Amino acid sequence: MTSGSGILGSALWLGVDLGTQSVKVSVVDDVGLVHAAASAPLASTRNGPRHEQDPRAWVGQTRTAMAAALTTLTPADRARIRGVAMCATSGTIATVDVTGSPVSTGLMYDDSRAGNLSDEVAAADPERWQRLGYRIQPTWALPKILWLSRNGYLADGLRVATQADVVAAALTGGPVASDWSHSLKSGYDLIEATWPIRALDTLGIDARHLPDVVAPGTVLGHSCADWSTGTGLPERTPVYAGMTDGCAAQLSAGTLALGDWHTVIGTTMVVKGVSDRIVIDDSGAVYSHRAPHDGLWFPGGASSVGAGAITAMFEGVDLAAGTARIADAYTARPDRIPICYPLVGSGERFPVVRPDAHGFVRAGHAEYSLLEASGHLDGDALLASIFLGVACVERLAVETMSDAGATVTGSFSTSGGGTRNSWWTQLRADLLGRALTVPVSAEGSIGMAILAAWAAGHRKSTADAAAVATLPETAGRMSLVGRVVEPDPTRRAVLDEHYAAFRDTLVTRGWVPSERIVA
Repeated sequence: MTSGSGILGSALWLGVDLGTQSVKVSVVDDVGLVHAAASAPLASTRNGPRHEQDPRAWVGQTRTAMAAALTTLTPADRARIRGVAMCATSGTIATVDVTGSPVSTGLMYDDSRAGNLSDEVAAADPERWQRLGYRIQPTWALPKILWLSRNGYLADGLRVATQADVVAAALTGGPVASDWSHSLKSGYDLIEATWPIRALDTLGIDARHLPDVVAPGTVLGHSCADWSTGTGLPERTPVYAGMTDGCAAQLSAGTLALGDWHTVIGTTMVVKGVSDRIVIDDSGAVYSHRAPHDGLWFPGGASSVGAGAITAMFEGVDLAAGTARIADAYTARPDRIPICYPLVGSGERFPVVRPDAHGFVRAGHAEYSLLEASGHLDGDALLASIFLGVACVERLAVETMSDAGATVTGSFSTSGGGTRNSWWTQLRADLLGRALTVPVSAEGSIGMAILAAWAAGHRKSTADAAAVATLPETAGRMSLVGRVVEPDPTRRAVLDEHYAAFRDTLVTRGWVPSERIVA
């Protein structure tokens, strides 16, 4: 827990991040200081294409984490909490009854049991999907909704709810509307602000099983007495509609100006930016969230590569010592690092859409699958190749955005567990040729505290007490800069050569078109 005095008597804002492995809660003041934080673990069940969690655990562990955080505050400080908002994994759904209580298992964001239905969903209204820039992917929520409908899981009185909706219903004591961010992968039309009735009718999905949808920042309800008794959250605290975890990280980093971009390096990698229009990529790798402010959009995508490859390949290894060794061996000679697409499982969704993709490492003329590479390469060389491979995928993601017409001339920031490795972050800055701002904390829970503060119409702490802070102003005040990593131009030429070889390898495999322009 990080604490600070902030502004004496100022409001506090509570953000919740429903992740895959845990629930995180942060209580933040008006200048971004964290007064309390806690987390509680979540467990998953995987069986082939199925990835499930118990929605009751989403609720129970959120209560546990919130109670743990609020217990560290004085009663006077708890009374200063003025709002709650939450983010969750994108595309995770469950079915709920008329009270908003879950009645099914939770189908997680990467559950692909309905993958064979994605083409049918895509064919149900291709003109709409094209206009929205949606490529209906096997793990999206709409194919799962179709699967639920056809397998008898959407009986009368039941409806679909996102992961965030389930917890918000428990928090408020009754069913709630969903928000347009968490509903994107359910097929919600972000331009017309409506469900795609034509597609639903074609598929045989009854729209009555789908929730009402509101803008992020809309009041969903107020915390109920039972929840307050169990956690210490003041009763009747406003609960605001949130956004997905990738958007929450973007808010927490203050990446909200036109042309700004933010990368989260967690188990996987999410790249999101700010545009004045929907960004459409021919491959379907990019999709755009509707921002809650100023008519802007948050285009981006989620890759399956990230720090998870390091966890999978180097379990139990002293990564600090390994990083120190590769820094000595490769900082001046990055050209010696093998080419790598560090994908642990099968299938990639961004910046290329390849359900058949598998990770690989190429050293000289020899090529190995990622999972076999440890038997052929020195451990430090493999670790360095994964670090640089993720950086190459990030650069390809930025180029994909630029090729699709997005502005990429703003500031770049980054967050996630991967940023704790300073050598890796420097390597990424060098390859991008861009300064990377690393916030003090870019947790999704911080982003949701920022959203709650903005949604509540919090007044700017200036002499102009009548002026209401915009979302960028609120985020700018509450997002604290930790460090700025400047690129080393002397390494860019060598890294450019490595990146060109990386891209050529993807061209040979048919993963990217040969005409893509290297920035």
